[in-house]
Amino acid sequence: MEIKVPRLAESISEATLVEWLKPDGSTVRTDEPVATLETDKAAVEIVADAGGVLSHARQPGDVVKVGDVLGRIAAGNGTAAPAPPAPPAAPAAPAPPAAPAAAAAPVSAQPLRSIIPAAVVPPAAAAPPAAPPAPPAVPTAPPVLAPSVRRIVEEQGLDPTRIAATGPGGRILKEDALRAASQPPAQPATPAPAEATLATPIAPTAAAAGEPGDRIVPMSRIRLRIAERLVQAQHTAAILTTFNEIDMSRVMDVRARHKEAFEKRHGVKLGFMSFFARACIQSMVDVPAVNAEIRGTDIVYHGAVHLGIAVGTPRGLVVPVVRDAQALDLAGLEREVGRLAVRARDAQLTPQELSGGTFTITNGGVFGSLLSTPILNPPQSAILGMHKIEKRPVVEGDAVVVRPMMYVALSYDHRLIDGEQAVTFLVKVKERIEDPERMLLAV
Repeated sequence: MEIKVPRLAESISEATLVEWLKPDGSTVRTDEPVATLETDKAAVEIVADAGGVLSHARQPGDVVKVGDVLGRIAAGNGTAAPAPPAPPAAPAAPAPPAAPAAAAAPVSAQPLRSIIPAAVVPPAAAAPPAAPPAPPAVPTAPPVLAPSVRRIVEEQGLDPTRIAATGPGGRILKEDALRAASQPPAQPATPAPAEATLATPIAPTAAAAGEPGDRIVPMSRIRLRIAERLVQAQHTAAILTTFNEIDMSRVMDVRARHKEAFEKRHGVKLGFMSFFARACIQSMVDVPAVNAEIRGTDIVYHGAVHLGIAVGTPRGLVVPVVRDAQALDLAGLEREVGRLAVRARDAQLTPQELSGGTFTITNGGVFGSLLSTPILNPPQSAILGMHKIEKRPVVEGDAVVVRPMMYVALSYDHRLIDGEQAVTFLVKVKERIEDPERMLLAV
């Protein structure tokens, strides 16, 4: 049975084979994960459709397309799994004899080179020089890291090229990265450059790496995709941002009075995200263009609200989507947002959970942001930015009072949404947050 790259999502046609979870020749069970693919949106595990002996058809780091064969499963009980130890033994055998010969040859061969005819020395002298060039060819390609390994490498500031790999085919396992992170003495391995200076070709490579202390890490497919989409948004949409501020007193009071009963009843904490989600969904009734998109020369007004919630992860910003958010109450929204956030941080989101959004909310306030201008998530036409709640003096009637205030920002595609519509939408959101009863009454 062939293991093929499955259809991942409508907009995804290729992925990178990050790692094999089962070695070549090992026995696998039905539905057991055997490989990890990384797309420009998420990491996806590939499972075996049947039990048997696994054989690899592609190598980690290969870019594969939908329908490509990753490997095959044959009937049997993979007793061939112990085979991997054999390769290390093979290279070790030729090495010892070559070393003494190489050590002795340079001493005598150097002075006699001009006296002894070339025909006398060639076989013995020509063989040893052929061995040294082989090692430098190994470190040319950067190691391909699994998502779990990359996360440890980035968090601990490790150099992947200095991690001792124990996995099949020289792969760096999660255990290898954890071991390297717990061994600071591995740093003294800096004498290696001293040897490298004896060989002139290595010096330019070290200089190209940058200043001392610089760390060069290849961008992941997800990070590359984020960069691509942000630039795409700036180049394809007429982005404009409008701002307002919201008095959070009433919402904070409601939350303080009912959060314990809410959590006890629904099993999830009551946050501010669900209030803003409900306020946005109801305000879209007044300004439907906010939940629309441009397709060619047409405008598509979406009937359902598929709400994207921006989540920061060690691998970058991702935007999982809450499907049919208009049909969920506050508890349903909090539950679904919490579930997706956990899956995002554990790198378990599927491409389906990351696509199809029609409107996005991002909360920079959790990081302390006071004000920002969010960038659209194409092909969506609007995104709401929440920010830090901070006490500020405001005027009420003829008095100056202190209130917990939040700046909010709505970035929108001016090709589709006029300034009047954007301001109206933001004011409607403000009114509903400052008077939560309006959301209960849907007015």
